[in-house]
This record gives sequence, C-alpha cells and structure tokens, in this order.
Amino acid sequence: MLKKILYTLMGLVIAMPIAGGLVGIKILQFKAMGDAAAQQVMPPETVNVEPVREQEWQTSLTAVGTVVAKQGIVVRNEMEGIVREIRFEAGSTVEAGDVLVQLDVDIEMSQLRFAQATAEGAARIFKRATELFDTKSISEADYSSADTALKEANAQVDNIKAIINKKTIRAPFSGQLGIRRISIGQFLDKGSQLVSLQSLNPVFVEFSLPQQRLGELSRGLSVSVTSDSYPGRNFNGEITAIEPQIDRSTRNVLIQATLDNSDGSLKPGMFVNVDISLGRTETKLFIPASSVQYSSTGEYVFVINEDFEGDDGMPGYTVKRQAVSLGVSKGNFIEVIEGVVIGERVIATGVFKIRPETRVVIDTRLSPQFSFNPDPENT
Repeated sequence: MLKKILYTLMGLVIAMPIAGGLVGIKILQFKAMGDAAAQQVMPPETVNVEPVREQEWQTSLTAVGTVVAKQGIVVRNEMEGIVREIRFEAGSTVEAGDVLVQLDVDIEMSQLRFAQATAEGAARIFKRATELFDTKSISEADYSSADTALKEANAQVDNIKAIINKKTIRAPFSGQLGIRRISIGQFLDKGSQLVSLQSLNPVFVEFSLPQQRLGELSRGLSVSVTSDSYPGRNFNGEITAIEPQIDRSTRNVLIQATLDNSDGSLKPGMFVNVDISLGRTETKLFIPASSVQYSSTGEYVFVINEDFEGDDGMPGYTVKRQAVSLGVSKGNFIEVIEGVVIGERVIATGVFKIRPETRVVIDTRLSPQFSFNPDPENT
C-alpha cells in the first residue's frame, strides 16, 4: 500500500511540470492570436454618396379636400302623377330648359280647353260691356262685373297652365345627368327622386386649414389638386372664397377653390389632396431620402469625414453619425431642417452596412439617379 502511494506521488511530480509547460504554451498562443486580432483592420465598405444640396422651394400648404359641383341637385317632381314620358338617357348632358320627364296631363289639358273657352266668352262679354259703358248704356256695376269675370277666367287658364308646366319637368341648369330612378307608368308622389343633375365645369374643391394659417391665405392663390383616381395628374385652379367664420369646434377655416374640369374627370364627392402655393420661394437643403435612418431616438444620417487616408494609413474615409431634423419630401429627396450643412456628403446607399467610424470607399459607378421629379413618381 505504501509503495502505491509513493508511485502515485512520483507520477504527480513528473506530470505537473509537463502540464504546466503545456498550459504556458497555450497561453502564449492565445495571447499571440489576440494581439493579431487587435491589429487586424476591417476592409472598407463600398458606398454611394450624395452632397447636401440647395433647392429653390415654392412655399405651400397642404390639405385634403372634397370635390363639390358648382351646381348639383337631385331633380324632383313638384306635382304627383303618372310618368308618361322619359326624355333623357342616363349619363347624358342636357341644357337648361330641356324636358326630362312628362307626367300625365290629360285631365289638365281638358280643363285648360274648358277654361280657355270660358275666358274667350268672358273677353267677348267684357268687350261688349266696354262699348255699352262708353255710351252710358250700362251701369258701372255691370261693367265692373264683366271685368271681374274676364280676370277670373284668365286666372283659371294661368292656373291650369302652371299645373301642366309643373308636370313637365325640365332641367333647371345645364349639366350631366346621373342614373334615372323612375320608370314609364310609375306613379310618383310629390317630391320623388327622378335623376341627379350635376354641373361639372368648373367644379369647387372645399378644404379646411387651421386658423393659424388664415393670414397666409387670400383669394387668387393658386392651388394644385391630385387624386389617387388619376395618378400623376394635376388639376389646377385658384382660391375663390374663404369662409368669414371660423368653426368653433375645430378652429378651422373653410376654403373654396375653383378648378377647370372641362373633361369631367373630377366628380362631386371625390376625395382629393390639395397643395396651395403661397406665391413665394425659399431655399431649402435636401438629401436623398434613402440616406435617412430611423431609430427610437430620432432620425440620423452618416456624414463623410473629408480626411482622406487617416493616421492609420488605411485608404478611404471615416464616417460620423449625425442626427437630423426633417421637413418636406420632393421626389427622391427629403428636406433637412437641421443637422447638416451645404456641401457635406452623406451616404446615399449602403447605409445599413455602416456604423460610426466605419471606413468607407466611394464608388459611384452603380449610383442610382436621384431626382426631384422622378418618372414614374414612386421611384
């Protein structure tokens, strides 16, 4: 037993220096690897850059609005009756005074003939009474009675004609008709809906702006209207009316613009975007919208440090992260209100690969073409 213990102790004495030497070798190897990694420099990233540029900007306000017909109604009947004729086609254009619907007037025409005959008889009696009165052959009372009878007969004729006219339904103004809502032979109660009639040229666009903008507005300012129904198309007009009263609940002012609509593209009730030109220009700074990165703390861009070949002798540029405050968008560009200055260069593409102090090289061979007026607009 004692010999086993002695052999074990001797083995440990021999193994420990060997193990210690191996551990030391490994430590030296790991230290050498760490020193090599510390001295290793990552290769520079290839990016596109764009300068911060100035652009003249027409100052404007934006709003959302609704198209309103200059004149628009649903045509209704004033008298009840049965539809005998429909003299229009759905969707057609009519002129003021055109007959749209004729209701049954057979009874009224019969009454008119009777009333006209009565009026003719009363006229003859009044004529004879006038001749006799001039010669003092009848009293003034008889003459007045004949005059009254004639006036009553004529009034009856006018009354029946008015009823016939009300049963002859005409377009009150020129415009485009909608879908008809009646049929031949249908009995219509008073005030039934017959067809929509809209005057579509010109049209109004109504929109609201906060009362703080009231001082910048005036009649005659140019407006440009766009609709998702017609991508890429602008409808131009001008402000023609400003509501003199502010809405108490919203503190907004209602504004009306008038637009040419000769082809009838804009329809009443259509939702549109409105851009109001304030008639003056400002100089703004713009960068490509693709340069901007977004985070929970705000927007930022990477700006090129213009020191070529830094102290480490490596080629390329370093970059710095710069917080920015953004404004309006135009095409592929976005306004920078604060954070960069004219002439600085920002990374336009490849931003996702960049960190502060990353070394970059600039290669513009595959740089996209940024434009304030891209075609198509969504590029």
